[in-house]
Amino acid sequence: MKRISSILAAYAVISVVGMPLAAAQAPQAPKPGPEQARLGYFVGKWNAEGEMKPGPMGAGGKMSATDNCEWFEGRFSVICRSEGKMPMGPSRSIGILGYSPEEKVYTYYGVDNSGMTMATVSRGTRQGDTWTYTDESMMGGAKVKSRVIIKELSPTSYTFKMEMQGPDGKWMPAMESKNTKVQ
Repeated sequence: MKRISSILAAYAVISVVGMPLAAAQAPQAPKPGPEQARLGYFVGKWNAEGEMKPGPMGAGGKMSATDNCEWFEGRFSVICRSEGKMPMGPSRSIGILGYSPEEKVYTYYGVDNSGMTMATVSRGTRQGDTWTYTDESMMGGAKVKSRVIIKELSPTSYTFKMEMQGPDGKWMPAMESKNTKVQ
């Protein structure tokens, strides 16, 4: 009985002394790095005016959109909700911009009201004021390579260019716009 009392007393001392030590050594929640912070460029309300080129994505013509982009909780990702007018009709979409520290690439995933759901996550890099995202996914039963090039012109303006690679390996324009921050 005395042995059990000694064990219980030792356990009580370890519990009282050990808990604060364990709490002090608990891992801290991760904090966004400089790459995630750089995504803050896109936070705000943006108006886009541009043109879609005829191709696999549909008929060509003028397009316009308003993007409302905000930090997702934790400030690791930016969520953009978009409403616009495309040559095929009204458009609504949601996109998620992020950064993978493990792979050291920016990421983009999006869906829209046309039934387009990305089966892959676009991967991107940033060199100075230019962001380049690439993707390979199925479109119309065939694998299609695409890339998006975003060039920052100022803190309140950027150009957006989407290209698709043809069977001959040449890049063809699919959509171009100028985006201006309004808030």
